[in-house]
Parts: sequence; structure tokens; C-alpha cells
Amino acid sequence: MHQEQRKEPRQGTIDFPSERTLMARRANTILWSAAMLSIGLAVGGHLHSLTVTGAARAVPAYLSGVTSGADILMLSGEHIAQVADSIIPSTVHIQAVRREENGRRIEETGSGVIMRSHQARGFYVITNNHVIRGARLEDIHLKLPDGRETHPTRIYRDVETDVAVLQLKETGLQSALWGDSSELQIGHHVLAVGSPFGLSRSVTMGIVSATGRRDLSLTDDDSVTTQDFLQTDAAINPGNSGGPLIDMNGRVVGINTAIASNSGGNEGIGFSIPSNLARHVFENLVRWGRVRRGYLGVELDSSFDMATAARLGLPRATGARVTRVYRQRSTPAAKAGILPDDVIVAFNGVPVEDENHLIGLVGMAEIGKPVPVRLYRGGRPITLEVILTDRQNYRSAAEHRHGFSSR
Repeated sequence: MHQEQRKEPRQGTIDFPSERTLMARRANTILWSAAMLSIGLAVGGHLHSLTVTGAARAVPAYLSGVTSGADILMLSGEHIAQVADSIIPSTVHIQAVRREENGRRIEETGSGVIMRSHQARGFYVITNNHVIRGARLEDIHLKLPDGRETHPTRIYRDVETDVAVLQLKETGLQSALWGDSSELQIGHHVLAVGSPFGLSRSVTMGIVSATGRRDLSLTDDDSVTTQDFLQTDAAINPGNSGGPLIDMNGRVVGINTAIASNSGGNEGIGFSIPSNLARHVFENLVRWGRVRRGYLGVELDSSFDMATAARLGLPRATGARVTRVYRQRSTPAAKAGILPDDVIVAFNGVPVEDENHLIGLVGMAEIGKPVPVRLYRGGRPITLEVILTDRQNYRSAAEHRHGFSSR
């Protein structure tokens, strides 16, 4: 087993770790087991329902009606075992080798999860771009759950989210199922699956510690600009990168990506790309070969604060303040009538928290269809309608120099 070679993490900064519904009986025993699990683990988590996917086993009939704490705890453990057992056949161990300009070989160890797309046939592995960055097809070694080793036939990459998709030639594989990351709440239990330190098919458990982490410095060039990370205390270590984060239904709700660490190992703060974002990127890559991102045509205030909000007649600094509207070739913002000093507080029905949140919402919005935008102008609410265009076809080289705050 190999451990990736990598730079030591900067002190106190974010560092990349190099590396399923069978209808469960809706009986009181299941709900009691969830409660006992939460209490037993002393995490205060909350499980709304306990259902597992088709590959998992049904709750044994002889356990129905149990009342002792030990039996309830055992039932909880059995459910977790079923969930873990359902995802293992869809996880992949990845080893990738890239060569530096000086001839040095750098080996990365990571994880991936097998998925299928509605846009194309076949099987794909979703992982992190940093796991296979700079490696050729023949230098990416995938160990499938059944023990076979293979190489991808094609690589799709999205640097802005750190997502990579590897196309497989193999058939008859078991793919995982997507979950809805928007349903996750702080305290929900999750499992992280992958190959920490090369130890494939490892499963750790924790809770969702936070959502909407959008201001992480993940690379020296700050290339991972589309951020909306889930934070979890499930142990994530070097080698877990690209592996799935799954909920108590056995569905993928995240792709494990990074850790905050002073030592380079797990310290209880891990970050995962939420499934709704990862799925959007995956489907775009498979269909178009790239991610088609919506373009609005504005520059945003990265330091919007209470003083500015007060000047604009707002009670708090919530939303995204527009500092500039690009008018080259009549951008969507210009056509919609958005002006500098407008504060966008809702986009497509979703309340906007800050400029990074708006960037993500715009990027994932459907291109070519009207989208409602609620904003404040002079302290008064206004609702406009904007039709986004494809960012790749719209942004000029001059606008690009302003950085990724330009959307």
C-alpha cells in the first residue's frame, strides 16, 4: 500500500487528504434505535427515518418488539452495518502517478465512487481532480470492488469544484445512488468511505458539523472557486479524497475532499462537496465534456460589511452587493436592469447569504430560462427577471482578469 507524497500542510490551513430503498419497517424499533444511537454516541444527532437500499438486508423479524437498551443499540449497529455493506460494492481505490518536470514521480492515493448517468451509458467513477491531477490514463490505476484492476478510458475534469470523472470500459458493476444534500442538517449522521492511508474499504462515522463552507483556501492558486462544502467530523485522512460521504439511507450526499489539519491527519474537521453540486458537475461533464455555468455579468463586493449595508439602507450585511455591471455585448445583468450598489438577497427563490453563495447559485442555474432575482436598491425591495447565458461564451479576457468574483 502506498501513501501519497505531498507537501506538509501549512499551519492551521486547509489541506487536501491524498487519498443505499429496501423499505425498512416503519416500526417503533427503528425509531427507538435511532434515538439510542444518538444518545449512545453522545452527538445529539437526529435521524428522520431509517431506510436502506435494495442491496441491504431487512430488519430481522425476531427483533421486532424488543425493549431493552442493549437490543435497541444492537439494532442500531445492525442498521449501520447494512448501510455500510450497501456502499462498499460501489467504492474504488485509486492510485495515480504523475511526473514532474524534473522527472520526479509523485504518487497520489485516493478513492472514488461508481455512478451512472442519465445522459450516457456505462459506468463512471467520481473522484477529486487533485487525486488524478497531471496523470495519464495509463498511470491511473483503479482497483474495483471485485478485485479487478483497470485504467479509465477517458477523464473529465472540473478544476473549479475539484471534481473528476473517470469513464470505465467495464460492465456489470454496482453503482451507488445519489442523495439530496439539501436535506442534510447539522447533527445528521453520515459515513465516510474510502482508502485512508491505502486501507481500502474503510468506513468511519460522524455527523454533519456544518454546511455552506465557501471560503476555504484549498490550493496555492485558489483554483477551487465554486465552494459549498459540507463539514463533518467523520474521520477523513489522506487517501479518503474522492470517496463518498453517505447518509443513513446509504445514498451519496457528498464527495470527501479536504481536511483542516495542523498535523496532516484527521483532527475532526473534514470537508465534502455536497451531492447536489457534485451531481450537477458530473452530469454536465458526461453530457457536454465541460460544466456549463450560468453567467450573470457582475462584479461582487467581497468585503460587504455592516457599514456598507447601513449606507445602502439595509439592516444587516446579508446578500451580495454588486459593485460593477459588465455591459460588453449586453450581459444578462445589464439587460435585466441590475445596477451597481444593488444588493441581491435572493436568486431563483433561494436566499443569498453572501457573494460566494450567489456565485454558486448562478453557476448551477439553468441557462436560457428566466430566473427571478430579488434585490434591494436604495433600501427598497425590487424583483427582476434575468436570463443567464453560458459563462464560457460570454466572459472576455479583460473580465477574466478581475478574477472569479466576476459572474
